[in-house]
Amino acid sequence: QVQLVESGGGLVQTGGSLRLSCSMSGDTFSRGAMAWFRQAPGLEQEFVATITWSGGSTYYADSAKGRFTISRDNAENTVYLQMNSLKPEDTAVYYCARGDVFSHDARHYTFWGQGTQVTVSS
Repeated sequence: QVQLVESGGGLVQTGGSLRLSCSMSGDTFSRGAMAWFRQAPGLEQEFVATITWSGGSTYYADSAKGRFTISRDNAENTVYLQMNSLKPEDTAVYYCARGDVFSHDARHYTFWGQGTQVTVSS
């Protein structure tokens, strides 16, 4: 099947940067979309960004535009989320997901990573 393994989370100060990685194994050759979601304690899950694996089309949440960049390395089967100008409100568990539809709706994503904690402090 498909397995997603995330890395790159950690503690960073306001204004700093982090790059999250999501390594995919298993059925890596089928067409689909990859996405990042996040969830902070006491808040609902929030869409962050999505990208199509084959064409690289992207779409961002308003909170991510201008600061975050989603990308993929086809040869390495890896998706990245470059996060710049981080704010305390970016603190959350970040999840990588794979689905068949290019969408911001979590219901369209079948496979999920374990999540990685991002903490932004002042």
